[in-house]
Amino acid sequence: MDNQDKRSKNPDGRSSIYKGTDGYWHGRVTMGVKDDGKADRRHIMRKDKDEVADRVSELEKERDKGRVRPAGKKKWTVADWLTHWLTIARPNLRDGSYDAYEVAVRVHLIPGLGAHKLNKLEPEHLERFYTKMQNNGASAGTAHQAHRTIRTALGEAERRGALTVPNPAEKAIPPRLDLEEEEEIDPYSVVEIRAILDEANKRRNSARWAIALSLGLRQGEALGLKWTDIDLKSGVLKVRRSLNRPKYKHGCDGEPCGRKPGFCPKKQKARPDTAPTKSRAGRRTIGLPPELTAILQEHWKIQAAERVLARQLWKDEGWVFAKRTGEVLSPNMDYREWKDILATAGVREGRLHDARHTAATVLLLLGVPERAVMDLMGWSSSSMVKRYQHITQQIRMDIAVRVGGLLWEAAPKAKKRKKSKKGKKDKPGRPDEGPTAAQLSA
Repeated sequence: MDNQDKRSKNPDGRSSIYKGTDGYWHGRVTMGVKDDGKADRRHIMRKDKDEVADRVSELEKERDKGRVRPAGKKKWTVADWLTHWLTIARPNLRDGSYDAYEVAVRVHLIPGLGAHKLNKLEPEHLERFYTKMQNNGASAGTAHQAHRTIRTALGEAERRGALTVPNPAEKAIPPRLDLEEEEEIDPYSVVEIRAILDEANKRRNSARWAIALSLGLRQGEALGLKWTDIDLKSGVLKVRRSLNRPKYKHGCDGEPCGRKPGFCPKKQKARPDTAPTKSRAGRRTIGLPPELTAILQEHWKIQAAERVLARQLWKDEGWVFAKRTGEVLSPNMDYREWKDILATAGVREGRLHDARHTAATVLLLLGVPERAVMDLMGWSSSSMVKRYQHITQQIRMDIAVRVGGLLWEAAPKAKKRKKSKKGKKDKPGRPDEGPTAAQLSA
């Protein structure tokens, strides 16, 4: 480097622009300090001086706003970051949450947006992507899930310094969820609940449905109950875990069997049977109605008899709701049983999760305070109360009667009319008669 190059440098760490002996214009910008304590001084090289000056100005603005990509870090593409993010996020996610994120990334986000440079992604790119998804047949809910996934992933990229511009997903307009397209949930009435329970009483594990409709436990929470969670003497039930949906991996030795993991002859479990409750609020203690306590006591006696009958085939795993050999119930079998109960009882079709909505609405009918409802249902946000409690026809009619009673109070009885001088009563007009022609002309 010649003397001119040396004189044009700024030794105090300020940015500098100079022309080197190689014929190129060079720029150097101090962006901060590296992990080893040395100055993080970035270098730009262009043939045109103005291009170098513009890039130096951009780097200075990034530095002043605190949006500096760490020195030596790779320039991420969207596909690279999403793949990396799934890896670092996995340990802190429940299986269901991770599965939803993984599907959104693999099926939608990487094919649709993966080639973009992470720091070049714009809100408009995302908005056009959501529109394209729906034009290709995806529902608004699926597009919205993709939006939530990339918003979370980019938020983590911003926090870790991989994304040095504001999160574009925060600015992008998410897909509109049309409320008219959403299926309106109509909780089961008391008559329907009794019909369901009457039919369930004819089957094994009838207490399963009594718990669902009275306490509103999620499917995983109900199937994950163990007898150690229930104190029948004091009438208390503790929710501590949730049953996972089974997931398998291949156990083939050598040549693959060519089947899906769940049908592999040597399949192995890819996740444990249970997981902790969905949230801290989900870990709760519930008081049992006396009638439900009696139902559970009877259920315990029936299961004890099945244990004796199964003999050495019984696997004592402690499940409240188990197969005839003591093994945990499959969520799929549980779902099919619910559908069969509805059909046999002559009750309208409904999701299994509608039992939880029904239980929450019963608490609304009983006037249970919102804070108590949150505790019983295992919610940490009051917004969930509004989502799960529904205004039923019974509530609507009660409101209508009360409004009518307030606005149209019963009129006081009319006083007897005084007799006229001739000793005759005045003839009151018929209530359905309108004004006379003379009155109208007046």
